[in-house]
Amino acid sequence: MRPGGESTGSTSLSWDAGALRKGGRLHAYMRLVRIEHTIFSLPFAYVGALLSGYPFTLADAILMAAAVVGLRLAGMAYNNIADLDIDRLNPRTMRRPLVVGAVTMREAWAIVALGSAIYFASAALLNKYALLLSPLVLAIALTYPHAKRIHPLPHLHLGVVLGSVVFGGAVAASGDEASSLAEVLRSVPWLYVAAVSLWVAGFDTIYSIMDIDFDRNHGLKSIPAAIGEKGALAASLAMHAASIALFAMGVEAYDLGAIATASTALTASVIILVQTMAWLGRVKESFNLNLAVPILIGIGIIIDTLQHKLRFFSDG
Repeated sequence: MRPGGESTGSTSLSWDAGALRKGGRLHAYMRLVRIEHTIFSLPFAYVGALLSGYPFTLADAILMAAAVVGLRLAGMAYNNIADLDIDRLNPRTMRRPLVVGAVTMREAWAIVALGSAIYFASAALLNKYALLLSPLVLAIALTYPHAKRIHPLPHLHLGVVLGSVVFGGAVAASGDEASSLAEVLRSVPWLYVAAVSLWVAGFDTIYSIMDIDFDRNHGLKSIPAAIGEKGALAASLAMHAASIALFAMGVEAYDLGAIATASTALTASVIILVQTMAWLGRVKESFNLNLAVPILIGIGIIIDTLQHKLRFFSDG
């Protein structure tokens, strides 16, 4: 049903990004962890690293990527484990790999362990502050699936999980040279942590509209379940508007150039289109379009920052 009514009976049985659509063990594993989300989140780590103001090596960049992959493997696999009882009951999620048995519980736990090991090893190899803060970031990721059982803002919790990728990138870059934890924390581009967190929370609110009836019937908490479809879309719009404003403020705050300015403007246009698709009830199209945001904002800032650094060294 389109915004304006409260019933979403037809929507609640709709599309699932985590559904298993074809056979094969590898495909089942990839659906379990939604590997494309891991790839698309990587630019945020480099945004955090570059905007920290500290130099980092190619080896550091590889370790950052490994840490993000490990964190996402552990987080997504555990999310499926924690939600198995819910996913078995929800008609929309009945085709997920763990539900249909394409991935066993033992295999899912093995992925959690493997991802955690990769994550902690990468943090240890980066610097002492990355290792010190790594349990906090992993805890945020692993507690996300329990949030909807406790409070109506699990979307913000998920947003912080993605925002922590920006945070982690800054810690990875600054840790070797920073003299204290306080200096490391000051190096974090908090505007972008907040912008990414609100962008993700805004879209997860849209995505949760599909489960509004199921969540209400089973006592699960979310913004749509609390205030209805129309209210949830309005809340999502507010979060995305704030996210756009923070991305724009970041260009000014970090003295970014034309490329970052253009990519930020394009990102804003995409988020507006994501909202348009959502208000029209086209959640799948909105979801797929949303995946362009980290590429646009991330690559724009990365190219802009690297270009500035190269020009500085050339002038020097």
